[in-house]
Amino acid sequence: MENLDLSKLPQHIAIIMDGNGRWAQEQGQDRLFGHYQGVISVRKVVEAATEIGIQYLTLYAFSTENWERPQEEVTGLMTLFVDTIAKEVPDLHKNNIKLRFIGNLNLLPPHAKQALENATAQTAQNTGLTLIVALSYSSRWELVEATKNIATKVQQGTLQVDQITEATLSESLATKDFPDPELMIRTSGEYRISNFLLYQLAYAELYFSDIRWPEFRKEDLVKAIVEFQSRERRFGKTSGQIQLNEEKK
Repeated sequence: MENLDLSKLPQHIAIIMDGNGRWAQEQGQDRLFGHYQGVISVRKVVEAATEIGIQYLTLYAFSTENWERPQEEVTGLMTLFVDTIAKEVPDLHKNNIKLRFIGNLNLLPPHAKQALENATAQTAQNTGLTLIVALSYSSRWELVEATKNIATKVQQGTLQVDQITEATLSESLATKDFPDPELMIRTSGEYRISNFLLYQLAYAELYFSDIRWPEFRKEDLVKAIVEFQSRERRFGKTSGQIQLNEEKK
């Protein structure tokens, strides 16, 4: 961590945890083995984020498109989610980590949905890292739901069309309680964002790693943050404007 500037940390990091299945196949194992090994990486990265001082960490665990995977894999993943929550929540709570879930949770089996609700309630008062798990999530689903919510308010007369702003949309998203991510990491060498936080990632720095998720560790997270800190974030301005603003501070 010697190259890490703790005064310039991203407040919110989002991660697409990719490569579990391919990693398992490369080891001569079935895909579920990779998902179970991926849980170890989740634990290590959450520990690292807490140690470093990251305030929000969003993990893309299961997309709405993933429901189309082979039934055996989907069933195994649901079992893994429930078992992992049962095992990890006590430690998360002890470490003052608040757990939140975003996505179309109504698609989950009832026992899985109940497990998520219990975990959320148990950690609700914690004030450390907020760990957000995107489960049964897609950004297009989220945007459609937000649009429906806004349209309903207009229909009911509680919101005028000319009152709709970017803030109106942001407040209707599943992520309304969190700041937008400043850094998005995707593992396993894929260069796309796969229907993940499409609106929220507008000004995020994107970092792509060739490492499969089951092998991703603290040093890889630190490497991504160091890369983030080396970039000039302009938000539509010129480099000259950014430098001038820095000189005025």
